Amino acid sequence: MKKDTICAIATALSPSGIGIIRISGENAFSVADKIYRSPKEGKRLSNCDTHTIHYGYIYDGDERIDEVMVLLMRGPHSYTAEDSVEIDCHGGVFVMQKILEAVIKAGARLAEPGEFTKRAFLNGRIDLSQAESVMDIIDSQNQFALKSSMDQLSGRLSDKINELRNIILHEMAFIESALDDPEHFSLEDYPEQLANKIKNVIANLETLLSTADNGRVLKEGINTVILGKPNVGKSSLLNALLGYERAIVTDIAGTTRDVLSEQIHLNGLTLNVMDTAGIRKTDDVVEKIGVDKAMQEADGADLIIYVVDSSDEIDSDVKELLSYLVDKKAIVLLNKSDLSGKVTMEEIREMTNLPVLSISAKENTGIDELEKLVHSMFMSGDITYNDQVYVTNVRHKASLQEAVNSLNLVLRSIENQMPEDFYSVDLMNAYEELGMIIGASVGDDLVEEIFSKFCMGK
Repeated sequence: MKKDTICAIATALSPSGIGIIRISGENAFSVADKIYRSPKEGKRLSNCDTHTIHYGYIYDGDERIDEVMVLLMRGPHSYTAEDSVEIDCHGGVFVMQKILEAVIKAGARLAEPGEFTKRAFLNGRIDLSQAESVMDIIDSQNQFALKSSMDQLSGRLSDKINELRNIILHEMAFIESALDDPEHFSLEDYPEQLANKIKNVIANLETLLSTADNGRVLKEGINTVILGKPNVGKSSLLNALLGYERAIVTDIAGTTRDVLSEQIHLNGLTLNVMDTAGIRKTDDVVEKIGVDKAMQEADGADLIIYVVDSSDEIDSDVKELLSYLVDKKAIVLLNKSDLSGKVTMEEIREMTNLPVLSISAKENTGIDELEKLVHSMFMSGDITYNDQVYVTNVRHKASLQEAVNSLNLVLRSIENQMPEDFYSVDLMNAYEELGMIIGASVGDDLVEEIFSKFCMGK
């Protein structure tokens, strides 16, 4: 692990009220001393108490750069568990860069992306799952993603993983002890006892796995596709949900020929909404490509909003799409409710057994009911945010699944009456896979890959 002192601008490189330059490492205080001057003659930061704030000026040689407040935190009681200094300066881009240059001249080097958090992990202040949650907090787009990330940062997932790893470790130790010292450790009836314990661990792991898809929705948002025939009001619906004109709306059928993507925040949820080309049979090559892309997006969507023109008759194209929706998580909207209707909500319900709403995207009526319906579909029943630990990371999901697979192999060995030392191999695999989640058994290359995705200064 590198022991040199690192520095970076920890706030955005844009004009703001305040900027923060962060320094961490064994020489953090001496580096700060070289550029900091206090109104009090002879004051040195390296002689000051930890967790104190000091007013003064930053100098580059004889040039005064800015008036600042300096925060001192001695390790291990800091974010990185190292001596750390944070310089709070005025938030101009030029002045932040000038202070950073002065810090580098004084002996620090520019930090790599995520290096502060990587040091917190390598110094044992947080585990790998907690480190990943730091970036998740920064990227949070809704209250549920934020809560889930904060839970993970507080160690709720880590505590669960460590609890299950300790059970597996105890069984491995018992098997090894019994094989080495059969006079004091009996394996009589042990396979049956082990099987019961392993089934309990698997049940716990499968409970965590069952939250993974829901966790993705909480973290990344609901992938929502708007489908419908041309000119039924899909683009008008997108504009109504956004609250401004994003999509071009005309009376010409087939105006939208590509997929338009927008992110909408809805009562604590995030919807990744895609407005698609009108679905119809066409000889137009460009329009056909748009139709094919629309159906591809619909196949992988978490939610489909199917818009029907209530002032038009139900034709074969509408019926075909309604039959496609039967096994999907979908909502049918009868749009243009401000016009004379030819389609009823009861007709659509009988054909699909899906929730149906009557709206007018043009008049902005029924939109509130749509928002409430989406919220109820994804925040009750199958998907709800409560005190449960959620798995939101694809890497964690993969390791959990591998651990379950290994433990199932242990059960198979017990069922086939294999020798006890066979159990240890698969128990160890499960133990290491769970260790991958918290960073207890992880390679340097994976650590580098994870932290390279962090922003600079974090």
